[in-house]
Amino acid sequence: MAAAGRGDGAAEWETTLADLEARRAAARAMGGPERLAKHRAAGKLDARARIDHLLDPGSFVELGTLVGGPEIPADAIVMGSGRIDGSPVMVAAEDFTTKAGTIGQAANAKRYRVAELAVADRVPLVMMLEGAGYRADGRAHGRAPTDLLAQATCSGRVPLVTAVLGASAGHGALVAPMSDFTVMSAHAAIFTAGPPVVFESIGEQITKEDLGGPAVAIASGLIHNVAPDDAAALDLVRAYLRYFPSSAWSYPPDDTAGTDLGPRPVPELLDLVPRNGRRVYEMRDVIDVVFDAGSAFEVQPDFGRSVLCVLARLGGHPVAVVANQPKVLAGSVDADGADKAAHFIQVADAFHLPLVFLADNPGVMPGSASERRGILRSGARMFAAQHQATVPKLQVTMRKAYGFGSMVMAMIGFDGQSSVFAYPGVTMGAMGAAAMSRATGAAEDEAARLRQAELDASYRSAGSLGFDELIDPRETRTVLWHALERALLRRQAAPEPVARIGVTP
Repeated sequence: MAAAGRGDGAAEWETTLADLEARRAAARAMGGPERLAKHRAAGKLDARARIDHLLDPGSFVELGTLVGGPEIPADAIVMGSGRIDGSPVMVAAEDFTTKAGTIGQAANAKRYRVAELAVADRVPLVMMLEGAGYRADGRAHGRAPTDLLAQATCSGRVPLVTAVLGASAGHGALVAPMSDFTVMSAHAAIFTAGPPVVFESIGEQITKEDLGGPAVAIASGLIHNVAPDDAAALDLVRAYLRYFPSSAWSYPPDDTAGTDLGPRPVPELLDLVPRNGRRVYEMRDVIDVVFDAGSAFEVQPDFGRSVLCVLARLGGHPVAVVANQPKVLAGSVDADGADKAAHFIQVADAFHLPLVFLADNPGVMPGSASERRGILRSGARMFAAQHQATVPKLQVTMRKAYGFGSMVMAMIGFDGQSSVFAYPGVTMGAMGAAAMSRATGAAEDEAARLRQAELDASYRSAGSLGFDELIDPRETRTVLWHALERALLRRQAAPEPVARIGVTP
């Protein structure tokens, strides 16, 4: 058989490849110059610019470019793979300039595929939302797998992060509540149905901001963090993922390049934490001092504000910190704080981040308003989450922890803790001495006895190993560092997804 002449092959391919490139260029043009200009004039990045900002430069490899054909470029969603800080991720960004980012049959297939690949290849998935939900094109979707099935399969297996960067409605928005972490930009909104549908359905006239803007989404607990613009929101996504492994089949990455990796005294705590249990202080300052310098990343700071949920590092190791905030409700655990903490604890456990509890609370929040909010159910949810956690748990009771407030903060014994510490003079029990005196109508001499017994409680508990050790506050970082270094020796087997037994309260 005669061989083709050298050099003829390239000429034969020329027309075909030119056609391919023209089709790709049409897809990359998205909704066209006018719609893109209008989009950018609103202070927003377009879908492809969002992907470029999120990923390491030049690392994006697009999949499904020609889905939708020339009529609907990329079928209104850009997807593919790339890298964040050198680690592979899967990404998808709804393109609002094309059909308002709506979801057709082909777009559903792309959304399903990107999540399917994330689980199969064991890498994180980042979804960027700005779309109007399912496309009203009159086409029957028939029996086909919905993307939500694949997205739900990500849960507990690979980190699933969502950024809401514009108006997100209906089906497309449903990935947000299933995500480990959700962030939105200040101009974004998220809702079951947008204002026009709301008006047609129930006659309510409302703006998208009042329906599902940042204030509403934060108050409901749907969104964890808010950023001023798209770029800042995507920077939060990058920062968040640095604490997590690629999947539940690997351990979190250590940061060995830092300069604050070893044990050290923290004399600052004597000034930061008042000895008087009734005086308030800023727990964030404590976290900044105890953990590696500059490593704190607070999750959901404006929801359930009496409980802090903070990603940090201790000796370079990523940890998840749950702490009471004495500046808000005296550190009482309310329903929102408990719900926030339960989700945070489950995410940390799923991806093998050790838990550190810093307890300083007068209990769970009492009162009729708290009961109507479901404090017992939410508190039970938080307790169940921390009780079921399989990762090392380190606990410090700093001044007080009463009743159920001590249990949700992992203070009680035989709850799987790696180490339990307390400061001298810490008070605990069913309730504080003052409250108990009032509740029982105790005489003054009996009330004084109760107060003294409260003050002596830490030593009585230490005498029967109620705590592993009473510590000087200045030793806090050092004892936690040593306890964590020991506890991490549990990692002598390959990690795998956590299997949970039990019904969530």
